[in-house]
Amino acid sequence: MEFLAEYGVFLAKAVTIVIAIIAVIGSIASMSGRNKKQSEGHIEISNLTEDFNEVKDGMLEELMSGDEYKLLQKDKKKEGKAKQKADKKRLKTEKKEAAAKQTPEPKKIQSSPETDSESDQNHESQEKTGETKASDTNADADVDESNEPALKGRLFVINFDGDIEASAVENLREEITAIISAASADDQVLVRLESPGGMVHSYGLAASQLSRIKAANLRLIIAVDQVAASGGYMMACVADEIIAAPFAVVGSIGVVAELPNFHRLLKHNKVDYEQHTAGEFKRTLTMFSENTDTARTKFKQELEETHDLFKQFIQENRPSLDIDKVATGEHWYGTQALDLGLIDKVQTSDDYIMNIVSENDVYEITYEIKTPLAERLSFSIHSAVEKGIQAIWQKSLESRLFK
Repeated sequence: MEFLAEYGVFLAKAVTIVIAIIAVIGSIASMSGRNKKQSEGHIEISNLTEDFNEVKDGMLEELMSGDEYKLLQKDKKKEGKAKQKADKKRLKTEKKEAAAKQTPEPKKIQSSPETDSESDQNHESQEKTGETKASDTNADADVDESNEPALKGRLFVINFDGDIEASAVENLREEITAIISAASADDQVLVRLESPGGMVHSYGLAASQLSRIKAANLRLIIAVDQVAASGGYMMACVADEIIAAPFAVVGSIGVVAELPNFHRLLKHNKVDYEQHTAGEFKRTLTMFSENTDTARTKFKQELEETHDLFKQFIQENRPSLDIDKVATGEHWYGTQALDLGLIDKVQTSDDYIMNIVSENDVYEITYEIKTPLAERLSFSIHSAVEKGIQAIWQKSLESRLFK
């Protein structure tokens, strides 16, 4: 027992020294980081089509015979070559479209009556030769198109995990900007949305960011695998199509506000609290002053106005929805939400991607910000301490159970 006690003291000293060293390093890194420009984030692109094909290829290699697998690989090589040709054709088409937009229209030349007859004759001859050339080029085009596969579209996938402040909107902004800058008319955007709602102005901004996708004439699909309630549904309703898992929570179209009041506690302890405002309703309900019925009425009025704006926004984006029926603050599961018109299909985001991956190139877009050294060290210390406490707690439980 004496040995264990001494070992425990030694271990405590060692842990203390290690934590002190890490804290000093973190402080130095933090001080040096103040003098440096904060590192900017960057866009990361993951090719989900390649990931899916690798998994599929690995499964088929195990399940198929050697000869069958070899034939499959030959077919894949042919498809790969055809895809490269299709990609080149896409680039050429996009370059031509861009050049056509930049090229100014030719100026009109006024002709005199004397030259009208000659120009008409020349125009007729050009039309005849032009028809012959056009028919030839169309024939060539038909031959080329018959040999080449149809161009694949692209699906861009974004993940949004919302907290009460919708803090992920900063990353969402950068991801949407990146997609819009490179997307073409045939591309689509899938947003995997998870949010129980939060602050009105924060989720209003997040919904506005999603509206930028539609303003760029790109099709927007929102997938809800777990929850899109309140502000989360405010974001979802912007989409051209909403899909949700069978037991995903959807709806909660309402507004709530609550706060404690410590006025009686302060009064009981003879503590005075003063608040001065200019404007009758600069403050309505407060935490420390005595609230009045007039203030409560005004506060309730503000909530109703916010709710009306919420309902109006959803009605504009989903005009077929019976807003009075669903804007009661209730929430529903995916299958129920489909019957009410809150969503368009019961489906998970994984199923949607698997169904589309064979005909589209799927890319996951994420905006990453490099975490400063001081924050990483702080997080590591916090995690180490938390794990240590959990281990001690677990051992104490085990000692109690097995005594």
